[in-house]
Amino acid sequence: MAGTNDTTPGWLRDWSGFAAAARLEDIDAATLDRARLTLADTLGAIAAGQQEPEIAALAARLASQGGSGAGSAAIATPHRLPASSAAFLNGVAGTALELDEGNRFARGHPCIHVLPAAIVAAERAGASGRDFLLALCLGYELGARIGAAASLRPGHHPHGTWGVVGAALAVARLSGADAAAIARTVNVASALSLATSMRTALEGGTVRNAYAGVANQLGLMAWEMAAAGFEGERDGVATVFGRISGQEFRPAMMTEALGTRWEVARNYFKLHACCRYNHAALDALEDIVARHGRVDPARVAAVEIATYGAAAELDGTAPRNALAARFSLPWASAAFLARGAADVPAFRAGMLGDATIAALARKVRVAEDKAMTARLPAERPARVRVVLADGAVLEATRASNRGDADDPYPRAAIEAKFMALATPAWGAARAAELLRATQAVDAGQDGFAALARLLPAG
Repeated sequence: MAGTNDTTPGWLRDWSGFAAAARLEDIDAATLDRARLTLADTLGAIAAGQQEPEIAALAARLASQGGSGAGSAAIATPHRLPASSAAFLNGVAGTALELDEGNRFARGHPCIHVLPAAIVAAERAGASGRDFLLALCLGYELGARIGAAASLRPGHHPHGTWGVVGAALAVARLSGADAAAIARTVNVASALSLATSMRTALEGGTVRNAYAGVANQLGLMAWEMAAAGFEGERDGVATVFGRISGQEFRPAMMTEALGTRWEVARNYFKLHACCRYNHAALDALEDIVARHGRVDPARVAAVEIATYGAAAELDGTAPRNALAARFSLPWASAAFLARGAADVPAFRAGMLGDATIAALARKVRVAEDKAMTARLPAERPARVRVVLADGAVLEATRASNRGDADDPYPRAAIEAKFMALATPAWGAARAAELLRATQAVDAGQDGFAALARLLPAG
């Protein structure tokens, strides 16, 4: 491609040319519809996360350091912050409640790593809604494909890793980068990814919620550095994600069906407010309840869960805070059985003292089924047996999670989720207006501006 050089690896040369030349009209209607719904879902997750006490406190601290009235919106708050701080805070908020969308092939959450930076870049550029939506799709695509092509080392949390590169690409595209500048940006961004630990989340270290926010900050900075003339490694993605953070990188996956298969169309949405690794078991419990009715926790002698390896690691029975509870399969299962839902209130700090849920969580046993592990990433299976005190056994098996592209939730369920999360921040009327704006973001020249005007609270 024009502007690249002979030392650029083939996959990156092809990708940079593709990203520079891409047009929104090249994306099929079903994918664009999914992208708009993903935009709405992610904004809802951000809005709800901004209401968490530590995030509201962080927003106030950042606002007190200057920038009020200028910069970019801290979504669903009255604050405007310098661009980097806004991208950071919005990324933090979007992951706090474990309700942001994800991609099972990427093994992570692409949109929250791209959207906050893309909003900042689109505001700076005065971008149209069409340009914004295209950049969001491209950033999502690159980040998700790196996640799918790489095998991160055991214990490495995917947040804050390949998402930096996705964010940087979206910013570069919105900034008018050509193929050579995009390739340079990708290589610079790859060197800025984080070394993140899954153990942090399992222990309830809430610094984990910052990883996606930092990725958005670094994506913005990667573009600024590349535009200023900084250079990265010739194939930084392959080195970092194939040898440093990861153990293998498969470059052929970066360009397979490029431009005809879009990863945002293969994403999933979440209704359970906890780590995705919990969801197959929770869906199986839903199936049990649908067949047998609500189960009295007092009648439960044991809950036995067999699932794939990564989910089996979420076996803590006594989480110390809300984040650890969201990464506890025993707690999520017990909360579902006791309350009928693994929703946001089920993981509130005050709920951790619930004696019924705590006692039930101690009765949950989780084990890896290696045959289930071998079925990843196409499936995310779990088998659940609820053993009652009278010896009866209620059992269900799920091959994968509800909400995936091949087992989607109804659109109305995703829109209802958005309204439930957004209304406390914006009020019902404005939340409904914002939902409409997301679905019309590419309908006219001012589609992004119309959306952006609605993002602050008040």
